[in-house]
Amino acid sequence: MAQKDQLDRDSISCSICLDLLKDPVAIPCGHSYCMSCIKGFWDGEDQRKIYSCPQCREAFTPRPVLKKNTMLAALVEQLKKTGLQAAPADHCYAGPEDVACDVCTGRKLKAFKSCLTCLVSYCENHLQPHYTVGQFKKHKLVEPSEKLQENICSRHDEVMKIFCRTDQQIICYLCTMDDHKGHDTVPAAAGRTERQRELEVSRLNIQQRIQHREKDVKLLQQEGEAVSLSADKAVEDSEKIFTQLIRLLQKRSSDVKQQIRSQQETEVSRVKELQEKLQQEITELKRKDAELKQLSHTEDHNQFLHNYPSVSQLSEPTDSSSINIRPLRYFEDVTAAVSELRDKLQDILRDKWTIILLTVTEVDVLLSEPEPKTRAEFLKYSREITLDPNTAHTDLLLSEGNRKVEYTDEPRSYSSHPDRFTDYYQVLSRESLTGRCYWEVEWREGGFHVAVAYKNISRAGDESIFGRNDKSWSLFCSTNSYGFWFNNINTPVSGPDSSRVGVYLDHRAGILSFYSVSETMTLLHRVQTTFTQPLYAGLRLHVGLFGGGTAELCKLK
Repeated sequence: MAQKDQLDRDSISCSICLDLLKDPVAIPCGHSYCMSCIKGFWDGEDQRKIYSCPQCREAFTPRPVLKKNTMLAALVEQLKKTGLQAAPADHCYAGPEDVACDVCTGRKLKAFKSCLTCLVSYCENHLQPHYTVGQFKKHKLVEPSEKLQENICSRHDEVMKIFCRTDQQIICYLCTMDDHKGHDTVPAAAGRTERQRELEVSRLNIQQRIQHREKDVKLLQQEGEAVSLSADKAVEDSEKIFTQLIRLLQKRSSDVKQQIRSQQETEVSRVKELQEKLQQEITELKRKDAELKQLSHTEDHNQFLHNYPSVSQLSEPTDSSSINIRPLRYFEDVTAAVSELRDKLQDILRDKWTIILLTVTEVDVLLSEPEPKTRAEFLKYSREITLDPNTAHTDLLLSEGNRKVEYTDEPRSYSSHPDRFTDYYQVLSRESLTGRCYWEVEWREGGFHVAVAYKNISRAGDESIFGRNDKSWSLFCSTNSYGFWFNNINTPVSGPDSSRVGVYLDHRAGILSFYSVSETMTLLHRVQTTFTQPLYAGLRLHVGLFGGGTAELCKLK
């Protein structure tokens, strides 16, 4: 029944609008159309004076006179009353995102193909002549496209079928006579063939790059897994080692405790033993004293003289010369010895800890990124740095949240500290510097050194001066002059005057660079070395007869 209904629909549908026939007319070849549809179709053929059937392409001259087919109209009306509809399903109609058939009138169907020769998009029904009519079979059909008009020359309104090699663009044959006259041109198909070869080469290059990148991705994945395995093992081994250290300390603590208790028991036992002897001696002496007292009261002289020798005889006294009373000084020396051990362990841990952390940060799977070029790139690595009051010379005044340093005639009431510089007006940062860091220093008047140094730099004597040893690197800045110092060697440096100096450190790569910062950044001096410890930022003021200037670590964020 469904097939019969479909047959009825097809027999009373207009092949132009694909809807039920309205005012149906039959043309001489026998095909039927809506009167308005066939009139509109033939109006487009008036210039040629040859009128054809949209389905079979049979031509008629002159234009046939159209008359309504009353029988077919009645059949359509009858079928409408029975509820039969000839309209295609809604999903066949073109939506906003679809390419519509250019031939359909009224509500347009989706295009099935586009013809590059006709430059028209056709639905499946209107495409049929391209399959049945000989001259249409040679046309180039492609998937529906909304860009057919791009094949029309905007200047000459002709189809562009020529490729200009000179200007690398598609043109029409009229373009070869004016703007592209004398240019190297080939048919578009030949240009396509050339480009197709280039495309294949490009695809081959892309595929090779994909293979290389996939290989790199796999290597990176393996590298990442290896890093993770190594890190897991390092964590596990470190935990074991620290656990062993803790157990060793606990064992030593237990041994000391046991030794103290054992010694305590021995000494207390000796004390009690001597105490008992002395107590026995006291008892014996008291007994002798009572006997002598009683003998002294004897009135019989003969009896007194007879008993005196035996009563007056005393035993040897107990030796008490070994008693050495030392108030609060029994096991206090043990506490002092353990404290000394603790201090030495803390020093060892502090020194070795920085080396351990530095060793961790030196793990570098990937190559280092290129050194920044612009100030904006440098600022990505800016660090908030403050000065450490415990390292500042007593004649230096720190302010602005310990970022600014200046000379003062009145010594500051700093507490005594082993990290303090005693002979030169220097100060180090509180923060240690590893990885990539950037900071800037603003200075006024006099001269100053901007430096980096290891924590274990000397704090007194000439060995403590920034740049005069192998533990610090220093750039001297003053009006109209610069100089770089390392290991007591001065290297003259030239550059533009600026009151601001930028310092870039790539600890892992061993790069230390100094820049003059103004509207642009100018490299003053660059160091390539190997840093073996964390670094600390340093500042040193030059103080003359008229005092010294100031230097301040700038806020960059």
